[in-house]
Amino acid sequence: MADFDVVVIGGGPGGYVAAIRGAQLGLNVACVDDWKNAQGKSALGGTCLNVGCIPSKALLESSEQYEAVQHDMAVHGIMIQGVSLDLAKMMARKDKIVADFTTGITGLFKKNKVNSIAGRAKLLRRTEEGWRVGIDNGKREIVAKYVIIATGSRPRPLALAEVDGVQIVDNVGALSFSEVPQRLAVIGAGVIGLEMGSVWRRLGSRVTLLEAAPAFMAVADEAIAREAWRSFTKQGLTIYLGAEIDGVSQNKNGVRISWRDAKSGTQTLEVDKLIVAVGRVPNSEEVADAGVGLKRDAVGRIATDEYGRTCLPGVYAVGDVVHGPMLAHKASEEGVMVAERIAGQESSVNHHGVPWVVYTSPEIAWVGMTEQQLKSEGVAYKSGQFSFQANGRARCLNKASGFVKILAHARTDRVLGVHIIGPMASELIQQAVLAIAFSASSEDLARTVHAHPSLSEVVHEAALAVDKRAVHS
Repeated sequence: MADFDVVVIGGGPGGYVAAIRGAQLGLNVACVDDWKNAQGKSALGGTCLNVGCIPSKALLESSEQYEAVQHDMAVHGIMIQGVSLDLAKMMARKDKIVADFTTGITGLFKKNKVNSIAGRAKLLRRTEEGWRVGIDNGKREIVAKYVIIATGSRPRPLALAEVDGVQIVDNVGALSFSEVPQRLAVIGAGVIGLEMGSVWRRLGSRVTLLEAAPAFMAVADEAIAREAWRSFTKQGLTIYLGAEIDGVSQNKNGVRISWRDAKSGTQTLEVDKLIVAVGRVPNSEEVADAGVGLKRDAVGRIATDEYGRTCLPGVYAVGDVVHGPMLAHKASEEGVMVAERIAGQESSVNHHGVPWVVYTSPEIAWVGMTEQQLKSEGVAYKSGQFSFQANGRARCLNKASGFVKILAHARTDRVLGVHIIGPMASELIQQAVLAIAFSASSEDLARTVHAHPSLSEVVHEAALAVDKRAVHS
């Protein structure tokens, strides 16, 4: 007889949400997770909560406030002198937010009667009773009818720049500097590189980003990427594209990076700290015994169908460990879907409607297709764009840079993609997510009443602009 209906391997945003939803539906669920916090205690929430989404957003907000007090208050008639930074207190605030939320998940597990097991789990074999799952190298075994693999991802290593946690760090170390480095380099100008680079620039670092790709933010719409480049470089971030790293060395004074590009040839850069942010790889190598036959692709992602089913009966996988963007909200929705399907419901996830957000200043967010994707696929489309500069609320906030861009099908007017760079883009994008979820047209958005004055009016005007009828431009 099985010990549990479902065992979830991993307690991050995919795993813990799947566990809670399964328990809500009457399933006997266990969640096995091996994360330990800085104090060596078990901490649910995975990378996202412990060393990713939440602590980084805490530091982004704190650093924005620090920069605003220094540079942005005078325009409001507020004169401030003698501003100082207490980095230790800023870090303590960040750590408390993380601790509060990890404790909160523990409370949710108790409330929903999810069995929380601390340890590293591995899929061993299938028996008549169900799937046998080993914990901590076989010290304990449990049996489940179904297994959900939600083991997440880890930072991609860079052979030439081995992380030591002191001078050379990954996203974990980038959240925990004890002092502001005067000179900081980041290898990688993706989401993590831009966010962490923005935090430390605001706090006083001279930040240089070295990006191997020849294009900046290639996954974003080209118009958004151009505006982001203009904004970030104006703020003081130095960004080199097509940068190939030749070597990294350390000494007592810092880190020396040798790199080259097609334009300038070989160059050297000396910094106090180096952040390596060259992407992430799935945690899939040790999740199942080799004899089980769990299929993975060339980069380690577990093969699943659109409903999270693996090649093994009764075994599902969600989140960073499967195909698709490595985003916490995507993992959570997949976790809900899989739990509901195990419980007999017909759930699904619209992967075309998953929003992306970069929490820089200005924020960047998008959902759906980019203009370059539509062109490459030969889709006939029309577009509308409207600037925050013409929006009353944005001007009052003194955050009027950026714009909203809407792409709609040329014949049906169905919204195909929405791209935002500007204040509160992370919140505004939800209008677009709903529009895509319900197959709305740009006219649907254009004829929806938006509060005035509000930032959401920029979305409204961009929708009007799709048919060349924006009122305020």
